Amino acid sequence: MLLSTGLPTDDRGVPDVTRARHLEQLGYDAVGMADVIIGDGSPGPDPALVLAAAATATERIGLEFGVLSLPLRPVAWVAAQVQTLQHLSGGRVRLGVGIGGFPGSPFWRAVGAPTVGRGAWTDAALRVLPDLIGGQPARVGEDELTLGPAAAVPPILVGGNSEAAMRRAIRYGNGWAPSLITPAGLAAKMTRLRELADELGRPVPSVSVGGHAMLSGDRAALDSFIGSLTGVHGMPEEEARQLPVTGGVAEVAERLAAYAEAGADGVGLGLDGGDWMRQAETLAQARELVAGQGR
Repeated sequence: MLLSTGLPTDDRGVPDVTRARHLEQLGYDAVGMADVIIGDGSPGPDPALVLAAAATATERIGLEFGVLSLPLRPVAWVAAQVQTLQHLSGGRVRLGVGIGGFPGSPFWRAVGAPTVGRGAWTDAALRVLPDLIGGQPARVGEDELTLGPAAAVPPILVGGNSEAAMRRAIRYGNGWAPSLITPAGLAAKMTRLRELADELGRPVPSVSVGGHAMLSGDRAALDSFIGSLTGVHGMPEEEARQLPVTGGVAEVAERLAAYAEAGADGVGLGLDGGDWMRQAETLAQARELVAGQGR
């Protein structure tokens, strides 16, 4: 099972990219960076710049967009950034993409991003993005573009829990990246994913689950996360309490194994609360335990 997590931040919300070296030493497959630029003063570092900085601090670990909001940016600009990062990192990019979760935010309005039709916008971008990254001619609007230097097209993972997202992943991606989903919920979705792949005559994409872990015993962080799910996202409390990954190595290993048994090929967990270093080590040890048990 592939394993990724994000970087810790300081009091201002600035990521500590030097910690990417620690993740590399612990055997993580990727360091992830979310795209949550809202524009209301909440910390929202640009993911491409953070991953570029992490690339200079590491040698092997993957650089994962988890996930990039395609409607926020012209597709040609996204392709140029990914192309560049592929060259600077030696081809370590994992490109998670989605339609974006903050279309009414000040930042979205400030950059003129679409608030409706985001699915169609994303589909159009995904149709040309591989050619643009790969240095092949592609038509964007009224122009035919060729970007260089050509780079290896990274794995493209399509985020979202909806059936539309699953269809998008099957048509245009290498993987599907649902988030905030229990192992039981994933197992049910996997049945539909296989049905859709069969209907579309396409292979079943790989699956990488995104979520949150609180492994330091920080009760305040856990309560805040559950409160966000119920208050902001309108999720029933019983369901919300099933989502965060908590406990020690054995408990975390059980959750990772449950995701694997449900059909996940990878898991990316944000580490919330204090003592990021110890949490990162606990998560890595849990993955090792699952691997050692052959699960």
